[in-house]
Amino acid sequence: MGETILPPLTPSPIKDRASMAWVEYGRLDVIDGSFVLVSEEKVRTVIPVGGLVCIFLEPGTRVSHAAVALAARAGTLLVWVGEAAVRLYAAGQPGGARSDRLLFQARLALDEAARLRVVRKMYALRFGEPAPERRSVDQLRGIEGARVRALYQRFAQQFGVSWKKRDYNVENWDTSDVPNRCLSAATSCLYGLTEAAILAAGYAPAIGFVHTGKPLSFVYDIADLFKFETVVPAAFRVASKLQKRDADLRLAERETRRMCRDLFRETRLLARLIPTIEEVLEAGEIARPEPAGVVGPAIPDSEPSGDAGHRG
Repeated sequence: MGETILPPLTPSPIKDRASMAWVEYGRLDVIDGSFVLVSEEKVRTVIPVGGLVCIFLEPGTRVSHAAVALAARAGTLLVWVGEAAVRLYAAGQPGGARSDRLLFQARLALDEAARLRVVRKMYALRFGEPAPERRSVDQLRGIEGARVRALYQRFAQQFGVSWKKRDYNVENWDTSDVPNRCLSAATSCLYGLTEAAILAAGYAPAIGFVHTGKPLSFVYDIADLFKFETVVPAAFRVASKLQKRDADLRLAERETRRMCRDLFRETRLLARLIPTIEEVLEAGEIARPEPAGVVGPAIPDSEPSGDAGHRG
């Protein structure tokens, strides 16, 4: 039997979707046209794949070829993570970078003056004030680091949490204290949504401006613009609750993820991500490249029905 040909999908824009779902100990498959999680007891749970930005696959999850293909066509990012999402192993690309936008992003990153303008815009959005004049990217990065450390300390004091510093060991997660566990779980949620938005907008996660040299450099750049108004206070709030009631530490990641999910909905984060990406890149003041002398495809692609980076 050949592959079943499904009718064309119409991906929903990121801003109209729910944020994320977490699955573990089951098999993701497509059965009777539905995206389902089949448990070890053969219980089927239908997941509205086209209505989610990303799905985190925790240990014990298997995925069929049909499920991966449907998620990609729906523009939903699949992220393979470790327990409680404190380790990220791989991510499926829901569409991916468009050549015109990728060239624009790369041109901005390679032009020293344009990159500095983009970094200054990020600084202004993050801290609500213009960046200091006559500072290089490295100098601004150092200033940001000092201000970020102060913000962590401020939130720790606000919620009455014992705080030393941002510290964790990916090789031995259990050695992390509760605030750092909560922060890692919270930032992983934000990074997943941000990566999905960057791909949906047609850009590349690896081409960053403040952060460089990492597969998710641009993800870290954009996520940092929202981190201290969303996930950081949420993480400290959860850590404070657990500290006061002496709760089971295994609840830290679960409660943090639940609070982040609700917070993303309240702050309408999904509706803000892609416009913010565009605003940041436009600050580079470089014209978007216009293709010239390029031979078009033999069979033209249809215009994306969802966001700019979605296929089909």
